[in-house]
Amino acid sequence: MAGPETDAQFHFSGIKKHFNSSSLTGRMNCVVATYGGIPALVILYFKLRSKKTPAVKAV
Repeated sequence: MAGPETDAQFHFSGIKKHFNSSSLTGRMNCVVATYGGIPALVILYFKLRSKKTPAVKAV
């Protein structure tokens, strides 16, 4: 019968169980990880970058 696949058809283990493209939950977890990871990387970049050169030079 044609239609959306059910989770019972796929037997994943490990990280593939949570991040896969076959189930709605797996796709949702990929989106949440991406949307959460990008701002986290931007914040880490600005917190960890070098502070040796000042933004404005004193005249």
